[in-house]
Amino acid sequence: MIDVRRVRTDYDTVRAALARRGDGTAELEQLHGLDERSRQVSSERDDLRARINGLSKEVGTLRRDGDVEGAEAKQAESRELGEAEKALAAEADELAAAVRELLLRIPNLPAPDAPDGAGEQDNPVVKVVGPGDDPAAWAEHQRVPHWETGAELGILDLERAVKISGAMFTMFRKQGATLQRALCQLALDRNSDAFEEVRPPSLVLSATLTATGQLPKFADDAYQIERDDLWCIPTAEVPLTSIAKDEILDEADLPTRLMAYSPCFRREAGSAGRDTRGLLRVHEFDKVELLAYTTPDQAPAMLQEILGRAEALITALGLTYRVLDICTGDMGQSHHRSFDIEVYAPGVDKWLEVSSVSWFSDYQARRANIRYRPTEGKGTEHVHTLNGSALAVPRVWAAVVETHRQPDGSVRIPEVLLPYMRGATEIR
Repeated sequence: MIDVRRVRTDYDTVRAALARRGDGTAELEQLHGLDERSRQVSSERDDLRARINGLSKEVGTLRRDGDVEGAEAKQAESRELGEAEKALAAEADELAAAVRELLLRIPNLPAPDAPDGAGEQDNPVVKVVGPGDDPAAWAEHQRVPHWETGAELGILDLERAVKISGAMFTMFRKQGATLQRALCQLALDRNSDAFEEVRPPSLVLSATLTATGQLPKFADDAYQIERDDLWCIPTAEVPLTSIAKDEILDEADLPTRLMAYSPCFRREAGSAGRDTRGLLRVHEFDKVELLAYTTPDQAPAMLQEILGRAEALITALGLTYRVLDICTGDMGQSHHRSFDIEVYAPGVDKWLEVSSVSWFSDYQARRANIRYRPTEGKGTEHVHTLNGSALAVPRVWAAVVETHRQPDGSVRIPEVLLPYMRGATEIR
């Protein structure tokens, strides 16, 4: 969440930043008035508490002096003030809860250098690596959708996946299953030089999902197990972010780099009729996530490091890709600065988002109460969090199968995956 103290001291700047996103200004105005009222009521409550404490001392003094009548009068006054204090305390608690609820709904402030724009159509393309979507660059045998190739080779069984679990679930078989596992292992191995591997739980508490910004705004996109107050994680970012929840780290230990393989679960509540064929949009998929805690000064370099690592994996797989600089109108709620990597899948003739690399400033850390103790200076400060998909299986799998499809219908396995494919060099 944003820092409410900044709303109090620099309201116009905060409002201008949210206006760049086209979101959150109405809630900010509500917050501004509500926070002022909350502080006023809290101050009145505290004043009454001080008066009540003062009266208690007076009562004691009067009783010691033998003034019973005076003591009883002061006690009566104290009881009357006590009732008023209880009412103010209850109102203060309600206002504080309302302030927090608004803070949870107001999006993060975009970085000054984030491009302005109203939506995804305004995202600048930073670079394109490979032939792009030039029709002349792709052969006819590469223009076959991955679901057709997968069915022909017996490596993708969508029909039985739907029979087992319903629409938008998938099932890899034979070397298709080996390929999806190989992609995850490649992503872990390529980042093990700097990132600690973690295998976090796949179910988390509501508070954990709230810490990263999925709740309350995106509850409809998550799978909830109401009986146990647990949620299926939409990404390993969720548990990784909360590893240091309510902790104070030492600056000497920053940046802290973590990575995790996990299954991911998304309801895709707003996707009816959009990209639902094959592996383009599914309810469950495997992904390797990179995450870092940093100081504010370390964050820009870490953003570029995570982006570079994600790009390197896509390059190693021989895929055409492009990098988008996400504009203010297309940012996720928690994002401060963000880049997307999209691969081109010639069989479906689409650019597919396969990684979002984001810097959240201290927005998530305020929710999760993650701080660090500066080497120099006093007190503590909130860390900055960053994350990015090292590799998300379904769409990368689809792009590999389409890009590396051969004229005879087989699929050539990229060289970097050969150590994980049990001796196979192609799928046929």
